[in-house]
Order: sequence, then C-alpha cells, then structure tokens
Amino acid sequence: MSRTSRVRAVAPGIDRLGDDVVNFYLVHHPDGLLLVDAGLPAHLRQLRAHLATTGRSLSDIRAVLLTHTHPDHTGLAAPVHAAGAEIWTPRADAATLTDGPRSSLRHAKPERSMAPYLLRRPAALATPLHMALRGGFTAAPFPHARAFDGDHTFDTLPGRPRALTTPGHTPGSTTYVFPGHDAVFTGDALVTLDGMTGHHGPGTVCRAFTADSATALASLHRLAALPQRLVLPGHGAPSAKGLTTATREARARGIS
Repeated sequence: MSRTSRVRAVAPGIDRLGDDVVNFYLVHHPDGLLLVDAGLPAHLRQLRAHLATTGRSLSDIRAVLLTHTHPDHTGLAAPVHAAGAEIWTPRADAATLTDGPRSSLRHAKPERSMAPYLLRRPAALATPLHMALRGGFTAAPFPHARAFDGDHTFDTLPGRPRALTTPGHTPGSTTYVFPGHDAVFTGDALVTLDGMTGHHGPGTVCRAFTADSATALASLHRLAALPQRLVLPGHGAPSAKGLTTATREARARGIS
C-alpha cells in the first residue's frame, strides 16, 4: 500500500489532507479555516504548503476539532495552537492529550492485543509503523485543549459545527456535522479502511484499537439517522453511499 502524502478537494469547501493511511480535513469558511482532526506530526509541511497555495498560513486556522485523541489524529495540535488556533477535544478523551500520545492505550484500553492480527496478517504491522515513523508517539503532552461534554454546538466558530457523541472507538469519540455541508466527519466511529485487517469499505475499527465494541456498534445507529450524503472518515476514502447505507454495511460486518 502506498503511503503517499496528498491533498484532495472532496467537497466544496472541504480538503482532505494526510496520506493513504491517515486523513484529516481542512474546512473553508469566509470567517476562517477549521481543521477536523490534526493528523501526524510529519504532516505539518504538507499543511503549510497547502495553505500557502491560497496565500494563507497556520494563523488563518481558527480551531481544530478533534474526533478523539489517538496520536494519528492529534499530531499537529501543538503547532496549530501556537499559531493561534483553539484546540477542542471531547472531555472524555482529554487526558490522552494532557498525558501525551503514549498514554492513549491506557486511557482507551483496546479490547484485544495487536498480536493476533499481526500473526494472521503480518502486513498489518505497516499501520503502527507508519504512525511511529511520522512522529505519532513522540509528541509532547498538550495541556492547552478546550474540552466539551456530550453533544455540542460551537456557536463562536465558523460554520457553527455540531459535535455528536459516537463513543466506542474511544470513550469520547465524536462525529462533526457542519450545517450547509452535505458531509459528516466520522473520525474512527465509521471508517472505510482498517489497516490492521486490510478491510476496505464502511466498517468500525478492529478490537485492537477499539475500547468498547458493543458501544461502537450502538453508535452506528445514531450515525444512520443523519441525512448527510458524504462520509469523511479518519481512515480510508470518502464514501458517498450516505449514512444509512454505510452504517448498515458496517453493522452487518461487525467488529473483527
């Protein structure tokens, strides 16, 4: 699998950044830019270069909305915050930021070891190795995030995004909806690529990276009720199947 870094426009006003393993998103609004998730530390050069193509810089980013605090979603939090952005996190996941990325397995202990997946599919090692080589586990603790509880509307941020709790992958796992965009940012509550199992298509993340699989599957029912057409996941290609179809396929597959 290629690990190429790339930027792609996936919908009007929404750019997909990252690489073939990890996604994060830049949302354009007349009142400022927002990031949904923050990739890996090595993605900083990509983000800066992409902003420069429109004469912008990190200081034009108003806020970062984290779907959860696993290290492949928080890597740029510190430099973007240093440039002036607010960093928002679900409170249930905030401790991982405060204690640093290596604490993520302690604060959101997965249901199963990676060992069985690696024995069954040795190529799965490429996913954690990709994260490690791009600085995922070396970022410093970040105590400056602003935490929110439960469902929340960000009235002071461009586009007034809404946070919807979709726990299971982590205790605080959250989905974001922007009124006016026919897209929903699902983080790892609903993905289209599981790097450990190699599965492509709508699904949940395997138990090696999921804290509570029963809760994760239950959260799919909440996603299914959303009307947005385009699913923008933390891993894998966007899906235009709509939430009803995507979550039905994910539930039918279950969690490996």
